[in-house]
Amino acid sequence: MILRHAPYEDSADFTIGLKPIGEPAWLEGGEADPAARKDPLFANHRQIVWGETPASLAGQDEVLELVEAALGPAPRDLTLPALYAAARRTPDDLVLMEKREGAWRVSALSLSAPTFFTAHEVLGRGLADIHGPVHGFAERFLARVERIFEGLRPSLILERRNWSLVNSSEPFTPDPAPIRARIASIAPAEAGSELFVRVERQTLRRLPRTGGALFTIRVWLHPLDALLDDPPRLAAFARAWRAAPGDFRDYKRLGLYDELVEGFLRAHGAG
Repeated sequence: MILRHAPYEDSADFTIGLKPIGEPAWLEGGEADPAARKDPLFANHRQIVWGETPASLAGQDEVLELVEAALGPAPRDLTLPALYAAARRTPDDLVLMEKREGAWRVSALSLSAPTFFTAHEVLGRGLADIHGPVHGFAERFLARVERIFEGLRPSLILERRNWSLVNSSEPFTPDPAPIRARIASIAPAEAGSELFVRVERQTLRRLPRTGGALFTIRVWLHPLDALLDDPPRLAAFARAWRAAPGDFRDYKRLGLYDELVEGFLRAHGAG
């Protein structure tokens, strides 16, 4: 298995970590038919995976234009919202942010791989509210993130990555409760196959015509066992796991997995 991203090599803490990327690198792909995964969720769990405000329609149209410019034109079902028509063509979740009432707010989103939240919970909310669960976000990062949104140029695409650990191989995880309820049933010998590094690769870019910002989220998952084929990354993961500060560990709930992860690391020479 090729490990596409390993942000734990760079940091064991929550960081903004934005870097510029070129237009060809914007959408990574890697999924043959994203619509096959997303359409059943859109049909059966609409409130969880989809949200839009009436004022977002022009921005949605522009997002679809950007995606078609990147991936090529395709037939469109005109009964579908434009943002969802764009989202079903790429593995990424798409979040449209627009400035309303003096704050950058979520005005529309397609969220088929949520990490413990739903579209309904964040629709219409601003940056401070969305990141409220991140310990210290308001004090350490909010002002900087707001400056990034304000200064974002249409020609600039920014990328960042983050990581967590979960006992689920599913991208669609709106609710942590049923997943965490299964932790106690994982045998130590099964930790490598039952625990998954969940990486979010995110991008941010300006919509040049309507002025909004498009935030993309691409989820990649691999079991801990995949690290056994890449000893340097296994060592990097072990360092990050043990060096993660308290606030980060609390936010990601890493302590729930400590015994299983430490047993795995010791068993494979990273102890």
